[in-house]
Amino acid sequence: MNHWQTICDVSDIAPNVGVCALINGRQVAIFNYQRAGALYAISNYDPIGKAQVLSRGIVGCIGGEPCVSSPLYKQHFNLKTGLCIEEPEFSVKTYPVRLLDGAVQIQVTEAVAA
Repeated sequence: MNHWQTICDVSDIAPNVGVCALINGRQVAIFNYQRAGALYAISNYDPIGKAQVLSRGIVGCIGGEPCVSSPLYKQHFNLKTGLCIEEPEFSVKTYPVRLLDGAVQIQVTEAVAA
């Protein structure tokens, strides 16, 4: 079952900067990418550097696609798809994100009890 979980107010996320939220035991990096006028949410875990650091990466654009550069080894992850640009065998999970009345919300999946 899916539902939307409020994370913070959009004003809590500085333009072009990431924040990290703990959602159902997972760290999620949320970005307010002003150039595209969009919010993005991906796993905070860098599978190459093996650390929870992507929310501290630099947001930018490569080939017209929004991305974040890992602060560890500088690989770029596409904010829409989660795919690593330099090493496409690596990717991170993406999460649906929306803005509702100024609140940033992430769509989360819950297991349904039998």
